Amino acid sequence: MSLLVQKFGGTSMGSPESIKQVVKRVTQARDAGHGVAVVVSAMSGETNRLLELAHNMVTAPVAEDLDVLLSTGEQVSIALLAMALRELGVPVRSYTGAQVTIRTDNTHGKARILDIETDNIEADLTAGRVVVVAGFQGVEESGRITTLGRGGSDTTAVALAAALKADECQIFTDVDGVYTTDPRMVSSARRLERITFEEMLEMASLGARVLQIRSVEFAGKYQVPLRVLSTFEDGPGTLISFEDSAMEQALISGIAFNRDEAKITVVGVPDQPGIAHRILGPIAAANVEVDMIIQNVSESDLTDFTFTVHRNDYAATMALLRPQVREMGARDLVGDDRIVKISAIGVGMRSHAGIASTMFEALAREGINIRMISTSEIKISVVVDEKYLELGVRTLHDTFQLDIAPE
Repeated sequence: MSLLVQKFGGTSMGSPESIKQVVKRVTQARDAGHGVAVVVSAMSGETNRLLELAHNMVTAPVAEDLDVLLSTGEQVSIALLAMALRELGVPVRSYTGAQVTIRTDNTHGKARILDIETDNIEADLTAGRVVVVAGFQGVEESGRITTLGRGGSDTTAVALAAALKADECQIFTDVDGVYTTDPRMVSSARRLERITFEEMLEMASLGARVLQIRSVEFAGKYQVPLRVLSTFEDGPGTLISFEDSAMEQALISGIAFNRDEAKITVVGVPDQPGIAHRILGPIAAANVEVDMIIQNVSESDLTDFTFTVHRNDYAATMALLRPQVREMGARDLVGDDRIVKISAIGVGMRSHAGIASTMFEALAREGINIRMISTSEIKISVVVDEKYLELGVRTLHDTFQLDIAPE
């Protein structure tokens, strides 16, 4: 008997009608002879409702208290799903994170899973029961409830699949798989049959919001095959797995983009050891994440130091740097919060030359000026003006013929 871990998010658990679709997916898998463990999120909007309650009560709720409150959302979900399954005669048992036990560190609000006790769950599965587990939550060493932060239910599902040595971890969402780019922007975008962990990790980090980065990292580390499926539509979804020789046929797997970029340049700063730290040190201390970095040294031994941050951090970062810039003797501080990042991703880059040249030529033909470039072994990212986002994405999607499946 193969074992599946199925995860259903807030949209899938958003109403009694949606929960009936979840029941359908679970019973289909069970009727096909699979053992099934289910991980669920809180109902859509419930976590925000609970947060609003907390902030109406106090100005700054303590993280430990928030964890106790927010974990109730998933407890409601496991109870409702268990009721619906039991009504159909399906043997079922529900578990909170503490009941499993999903043991975490004690970082309330963003805890990390340390280990999962699986004896009780394995006994239930052997007895033919469907197991329903609350996502997003665990328990620290002293017994206090913890929550895992953003994407926590995905992480719970992958961690449980790894602990149970499941054959597959299926992430059910409101989309039917991973696409070559956002179908809302490019109507010819194609659902991928398969993609590697590396590619999915790059796509998630570069703007594709199908899966949370943390869960993909976890799946790759523990070699858990992931499949993205729709709760509401039948279909094979997209398998996220390991690279094989067949995948080398596709040069580029997808085009990702991120609208939330801002660019900052320290102009004419003296080129001397430690200058990068003097610029970026205060930014890191303010907990601002820096993305792309470029440094250009001129003949006069002055350097222009350019980097990108999230658009929400732009104003605060500029304010933070102004006194630093004067102190370092730089000529100017300039910024632009109307830029976007477009990225081409594919494991085929490893074995094929000329992809960057093809990408840059295609953008140039459309009059799109590249402001910054960043590369890795399987990714090329460019920063362009915000007004060119849709044109750039469509151009690259067409250039690499992503609407056509590889043979």
